[in-house]
Amino acid sequence: MAKTPDFAKTFQDILANFPVDTSSFQEAFKSQSVLGEKLARVTLNAAERSTEISAQWAKDTIARVGELAAVKQEPSDYAKSLTDFASASAEVAAEHLSAFAEVAKKVQVDTVDLLLTAGKDVAADARNVAENVVRENQAAVKKASAAATTVAAK
Repeated sequence: MAKTPDFAKTFQDILANFPVDTSSFQEAFKSQSVLGEKLARVTLNAAERSTEISAQWAKDTIARVGELAAVKQEPSDYAKSLTDFASASAEVAAEHLSAFAEVAKKVQVDTVDLLLTAGKDVAADARNVAENVVRENQAAVKKASAAATTVAAK
């Protein structure tokens, strides 16, 4: 009577011959952490600069409101003061909005630069990992084939 081969042992031998290299996962995690840190730095710099612009804008506006609230001798001086305030506020708004646009432009340029650099690094790493995996898998398949042939011969 024929003896049924133990396939569980064969599969264990085959899987034992396919080693899992976790270094590529660790490198990917490190790369993502570095990218995250750089992107956070870009974001924080933009937030800091935006806060400075907002604070300066507020200071300028408060100073102009102080001039607006000052007591005038003639009623027409109030109208002139209000007109001057509106004109100066529009001018300052344009300057500050331009400064915000520069911050946004810098964030965009820095982010694109970081992502392009990261993409090139990831592509190079992926190519190296793929080449290593192919070599390791070819060797493991040869070992597994030899192990399966040995088990089947028994």
